[in-house]
Amino acid sequence: MKYVETMEHKPSGKTNNEVLIAAIFNSGFADAHDTYNAITAASDGKIYYVLSSEKYSVAGRFFVFDPAAGIIQLIGDLTDLCGESHALSIAQGKSHVEFYEYQGKLFFATHVGYYELIDGMDRMARNPPEGYGLYRGGHLLSYDLETGSVERLALIPDGEGVVSMVMDTDRGHIFCITWPTGHFIFYDVTTGVLKNKRKLNGDGENGIPGKDFRSLCRSLVVDPRTGCAYASTAEGNIFCYDPARDQLYCVEGVDLRKDYFGKYDFTQPGSMAYNWRKVFWYPGSKTVYGVHGNSGYLFVFDPVGNCLQVGPRLTSIPSKLSGMFDQFSYGYLGFTLGPDKETIYYLTGGPVYENGKRLKGVDAIAKGAARGPENLHLVTYHIPSGYYQDHGPVYYADGGRPSYVNSIAVGADGYIYTIARIEREGKIVADLIRFKNPLQAG
Repeated sequence: MKYVETMEHKPSGKTNNEVLIAAIFNSGFADAHDTYNAITAASDGKIYYVLSSEKYSVAGRFFVFDPAAGIIQLIGDLTDLCGESHALSIAQGKSHVEFYEYQGKLFFATHVGYYELIDGMDRMARNPPEGYGLYRGGHLLSYDLETGSVERLALIPDGEGVVSMVMDTDRGHIFCITWPTGHFIFYDVTTGVLKNKRKLNGDGENGIPGKDFRSLCRSLVVDPRTGCAYASTAEGNIFCYDPARDQLYCVEGVDLRKDYFGKYDFTQPGSMAYNWRKVFWYPGSKTVYGVHGNSGYLFVFDPVGNCLQVGPRLTSIPSKLSGMFDQFSYGYLGFTLGPDKETIYYLTGGPVYENGKRLKGVDAIAKGAARGPENLHLVTYHIPSGYYQDHGPVYYADGGRPSYVNSIAVGADGYIYTIARIEREGKIVADLIRFKNPLQAG
């Protein structure tokens, strides 16, 4: 296990006693709702992102920000880009995935943003508003970086959205998990072949709590050596899809059921259970690095050695000192490998204190929302040296705090970008924010 040393918890790295001040951008979308994953820094130096919508008649919107010019451009309405503007169906409200660059194009997928509250849970709408049809299903799309054109590649079967996706950018293969039932999808960009494999576990988030409900994996990863894609399940199993053999199978002898991660009833909503929250391929040791959501522990998975090792807790220092789980019960998706291919950047929460007392929210949360007021921090972790640093809290210039942050892009311009909630004209909306990258500050 060569990675034992790299996972060792080296000097803790105190906070720099400074706060990070985030600038807020106005994308011009008054209905913008929370965004998950859907922001990426592309090779052209620009930041591509989607702002979501939770309305049945309003689609999410696809934007690009040019740091050099300081200009935000609307690329398109997701429903329009999917060719459904005249269908009067429930809108393409979200993209829930990062953008993947392949042969001069960005590849991504769409998701539903409007839900029906059934038995206290957000479900795929079964009774659409009058005059509207049911959601038609998510689309796989590509955006040409040179021409600005968008191409529709495939429609996800059975009217399901895409809750997670990864792309093998060597072979042109796309892997997805659908919502709400959790089917595994394979799509070959070069041939146009789409394969709808079986459900990963239970009935996904369409299931009945206490029976076949299972939280679905929000992050997939590809081993570039083999082209195999990996996903986790609520029970803590790891599944592999091998395109060469067209086989989807459970990886034997390794799992995520670790005492450090906590104990979960994986049949109940409110957390990601034993799922990993976010993972990426680390070329340095040819392994998968990830974070478990609720506990915030770093781990490394070796597909060849068939082992998984738990590392240090990657949460903020205030969270470590409190000894509590993440404020956001699902954990945070703002977790990525930086441009140096050695440093992890993690936007994570922490407790908020008033008069020395920790503010506490509700214990049981059906939707994975924040347990109380959020205290966003930037944490970095240098993998080769094991050096952890909490760079301190992120604030707006007026003293407000960014919240519901579940995405990250480390720009080539020395800034870190994400999507957060802000108050604008008396209304809470989501929009693009950025702050200086303390590791690149000149």
